[in-house]
Amino acid sequence: MASLKKLSPFPVRFAGVGGSLMLKEGMQSLFPMEEISVMGLWELFPHLNTIRIKLKKTTDAAIRFRPHLVVTVDSKGFSFRLLKQLKEKNMLQENYPVHIHYVAPSFWAWKGGETRLKKLHQFVDHMLCIIPFEEEICRLNGLAATYVGHPLLEDALMLNLESGSLSSNLKVQRSGDVFRHEHGISPGATVITLLPGSRLQEVTRILPIFLRTIELLRSSFSELSVVIPVAPNSQVEDFVDKTIQSSPLSVILIPGASLDQKYDAFSASTAALCVSGSAVIELQLARLPCVVAYRAHILTEWVIWYKTKLNYISLPNNLMNSAIVPEVLFQDCTPEKLTTVLR
Repeated sequence: MASLKKLSPFPVRFAGVGGSLMLKEGMQSLFPMEEISVMGLWELFPHLNTIRIKLKKTTDAAIRFRPHLVVTVDSKGFSFRLLKQLKEKNMLQENYPVHIHYVAPSFWAWKGGETRLKKLHQFVDHMLCIIPFEEEICRLNGLAATYVGHPLLEDALMLNLESGSLSSNLKVQRSGDVFRHEHGISPGATVITLLPGSRLQEVTRILPIFLRTIELLRSSFSELSVVIPVAPNSQVEDFVDKTIQSSPLSVILIPGASLDQKYDAFSASTAALCVSGSAVIELQLARLPCVVAYRAHILTEWVIWYKTKLNYISLPNNLMNSAIVPEVLFQDCTPEKLTTVLR
């Protein structure tokens, strides 16, 4: 958005649904993005009516706004329904907007995924892919696509440029000593960073497990510090804050953690415990050893086991086809098991 404003010879207006970073760039958001950020299959059911209402509101607003371009980002369930409805309603218009979707769905991970991919060209004009092999597969299935690189790699490059580091292997280099000093952590302390996710549902399910894991670990270390960089989501921030207040642990919270703050925490840490997602890639860029955890409703977990084609849940493991990052998933994801793996 920032680049478009710089490059365009004309004023650019943005409207739709966005998060805090988009709001800073001038997005006029119809409602908080958190209201449609729901993970899982079974977990989705209680929110279906709300999401249906939000979808209609977004569709109607987009038609009134008369955009030249419609860009959807990830969230394929909501995004694809929106694009499909807009295509149907705008087909009779002479100059209906181009539909671009950023972040291809993980069709390669699911049984029958490529079959569903063939239908996307009906309402997606161009797919922007963040994994190299996705572009060719999209094109082979009739969908125009371009590989644009992974945003986390761009973040890493920008952080290194800002700090004057020109690391050729995209390792994010920050000062862990400064972070420890600022937060009163002694040089000899063991520091574990917890990354429980950015959506309220996943955080409420996994954070108590993470905290209990730390309680079990305390006896193994003479001095143990815990850091939680909290995602910039007001609902998540409130839940984490209340949960920590009722916990016997002393935890360093970083509310609405920026990219700099997260990587500073990583540099000061000994290891991390995180949910599956983009955090795994960030931890790999920081070269911080981590354990990936994931829990969902038991029916959602069953569907994942039944439908997936992959042996792993995290992207680094799938790209390397090897368990380079330990994974503790589903019913195995208990404080006792996580404690054993972290030790």
